[in-house]
Amino acid sequence: MSAREVAANAIQRQGDALVELSHFVHAHPELGYVEFESSEAVAALAEQAGFRVERGVADLPTAFRATMGDGDLNIVYCAEFDALPGVGHACGHNIIAASSLGAAIGLGAVADELNLTVTLLGTPSEEGGGGKIDLINAGYFDDVHAAMMVHPFPTERLDALCLAVDHFDVTYQGKEAHAAAAPWVGVNALDALTIAQVAIGLLRQQLRPGDLVHGIVLEGGSAANIIPSRASGRFMARSLTSDRLAELRVRINACFEAGALATGASLRIEEIGSAFSHMESDPDILSHYRVAAEALGRSFALDDEGFDRPAISTDMANVSLVVPSIHPLLMIPTNGAVNHQPEFTAACITPDADRAILAGAIALAHTAIGVANDEKLRARLMARA
Repeated sequence: MSAREVAANAIQRQGDALVELSHFVHAHPELGYVEFESSEAVAALAEQAGFRVERGVADLPTAFRATMGDGDLNIVYCAEFDALPGVGHACGHNIIAASSLGAAIGLGAVADELNLTVTLLGTPSEEGGGGKIDLINAGYFDDVHAAMMVHPFPTERLDALCLAVDHFDVTYQGKEAHAAAAPWVGVNALDALTIAQVAIGLLRQQLRPGDLVHGIVLEGGSAANIIPSRASGRFMARSLTSDRLAELRVRINACFEAGALATGASLRIEEIGSAFSHMESDPDILSHYRVAAEALGRSFALDDEGFDRPAISTDMANVSLVVPSIHPLLMIPTNGAVNHQPEFTAACITPDADRAILAGAIALAHTAIGVANDEKLRARLMARA
């Protein structure tokens, strides 16, 4: 029996448990850094499958490292399990957690034969915060030779246009006053935020392709007859590269400063988590993934026909700048829904989504087997760490 057959069989034997795990994570949506039930469910199943599990790594309660094998080439699969506020698992992280664990189980079955170390990293808070960046900073990617995961999406794509992104909160502080009797003694913090949003809206005309800014108002006052003394919002800025993003932030910050200047309110800008970088997918690893996925009936016609790549942001991009990585998009049927919509949440626990878990797991395991047997690529990866 070939290594690919052994890996696929190992995954299929765990198929019911992996689907059950996906459904459990989906039914227990938890926000970034507090994914206690979800993280433990993934770690516990890895432990049952024979992995050595270290919980709470990098001083993150919901991060873990699970390893199998002691070979020279260390392959990492990243498991995400955080949800979005309000819409739960509308980005399919339940599928990611199950498919990455499945891939690790499959590759673990041939780790000794291929002289591999197989590592599953539980990576918290991908939806802002950046748990993978925390793990990078703590050294958990230092001895890694390649990192992989798949991400559910309405279409099958080899990779996405991963934009660098900042997450930040903006707060204006003004002064209350009676809105009819003496509005002139107040300082309107909501006006400051409104001016900033108008300035950003006008700035969009001159943004370069790939530059984006979007946000929400978190707080805008307590009553219509009180001049708002406090207003706050949460924003994201994106660009094609980290350097471009830094340039964009100068212009965006100036819009927020304009609101403070015009109204007399004070301004505080607070960064949330770490900045996500742009992504550089490893073309050689990606070519092995394509072969593995196509052998399972997946199609990359949109890539071949030159369709624009979808724009996303992920902390897997930061991993790609320190470790050769891939982050392909795994198609699940969504009836026209896109990520971050409630309809996508529902699509992530259908029978089609369950089958995609196993397809993604087998494709990732077979990708790593292809990498391990590719002498030239293996030598390149080994030389970097």
